[in-house]
Amino acid sequence: MNLPNKLTILRIILIPVFIILLMKEYYYISGILFIAASITDILDGYLARKYNLITDFGKIIDPLADKLLITAALICLVQLGGIAGWLAIVILAREFVITGLRFVAARKGIIIVAERSGKIKTALQVLALSVILLRNWPFSIFTDLPIGDYLLWLAVSMTLYSGIEYIIKNKKLLLL
Repeated sequence: MNLPNKLTILRIILIPVFIILLMKEYYYISGILFIAASITDILDGYLARKYNLITDFGKIIDPLADKLLITAALICLVQLGGIAGWLAIVILAREFVITGLRFVAARKGIIIVAERSGKIKTALQVLALSVILLRNWPFSIFTDLPIGDYLLWLAVSMTLYSGIEYIIKNKKLLLL
């Protein structure tokens, strides 16, 4: 197994540890672990592309690992009262719809590449959840404003935008 795939597996292994720490309300430790797991996503993609280590396993498991990490953070934060449930539902609904669209496309031999808006969406989600998990740090040093909440609203907006963009660009798949 190559290094990018090992990093993806590591991210999946970190998810239950992250959940346990977060549910025990160790926000800072779980926040740091969430950020570390998110960095493995950036690193595994970079290494796979740079060294031509892209595998079928990685193509399937890497996006699944990303969705599991984000889903775990959202559901735990809803349970802990850190975010509104409907915000998590919007994010998760988009993921299910686009994953379904990708599955339909794959069955027809079509690959739906990640759009820039999808990458921005993921970055905003990770940033927002990281700030929320870290209890608004480092912004709390300078302001009492809930920057994590504002970032989450921005992430939800980009989530909706990117989901609509994927559907419009691939509407022919829905008609076949």
